[in-house]
Amino acid sequence: MNIVITGATRGIGAGLAAAYRAQGHSVVATGRSAGADVTLDVTQPADHTAMASHLEGQAVDLLVCNAGVFLDKGDDLETGYAPDLWAQSFAANVTGVFLTVQALLPHLRAAKASKIAIISSQMASHTHAPGGSYIYRASKAAVLNVGRNLASELVGEIAVGIYHPGWVQTDMGGESAAITVDQSVAGLVARFDALSHDTSGCFETWDGRAHPY
Repeated sequence: MNIVITGATRGIGAGLAAAYRAQGHSVVATGRSAGADVTLDVTQPADHTAMASHLEGQAVDLLVCNAGVFLDKGDDLETGYAPDLWAQSFAANVTGVFLTVQALLPHLRAAKASKIAIISSQMASHTHAPGGSYIYRASKAAVLNVGRNLASELVGEIAVGIYHPGWVQTDMGGESAAITVDQSVAGLVARFDALSHDTSGCFETWDGRAHPY
C-alpha cells in the first residue's frame, strides 16, 4: 500500500509510520519538523499544494489525518480560551484535515480501494462533556462532523473512518495516560485494516468499540 500520514514525526503518527514500514508498505510521513519525508504544516495551503505535487502520479491507498494540536490544556473558564487559540486550533484540527483530504483526493481516487482515517477523540462525543478543554473538544467534534460528511459524499468511492486513539502516553497525552503508543498504534492499524465501504462513517475507539457520537 501507499500510505500518507500527517503529523508523523512524533507520537502516534511516528508510531503508525514505523508500523506500516515494518509491514513493507510505502509510507510518506509528513510533519512540520525535521524527520518528515514531506514538510507539511496542515494550516498552510501552499504546503498542501507542494505535497500533492511531490506525490504527482502516485495513488494513495490510505490517508491518515493525524496532525493536531491541544493548545488550551489547563485553561480555565474565567480567564482562558483566548480567541487566537480558537483560530489556531480549528486551523490545525479541522481545516487542516479538510485541506489534506482535498489536496490528495485525486491520489485517493487513483487507488482501487482507498481509505481515509481521521484521528478525532472521545472528547468529541456528547458522552464525554465534563467541561474544560473547550477548544480542543469543539475542534475534535467538528472534525468528527467533517469525517461523517465526507463518508456520505464519498460513499461507494472512498471509505472514511473516524477514530479515538485512546489516552496515549505522548507529549499531548502525558506520562500518566492509560496506554502506550505501541498499544494505540496496534489497535489503530487493525481498525484501518477493517475499514470498508460497509463501515464507512464509523466512529470507533482504538480497541474496536463503536463510540457514541
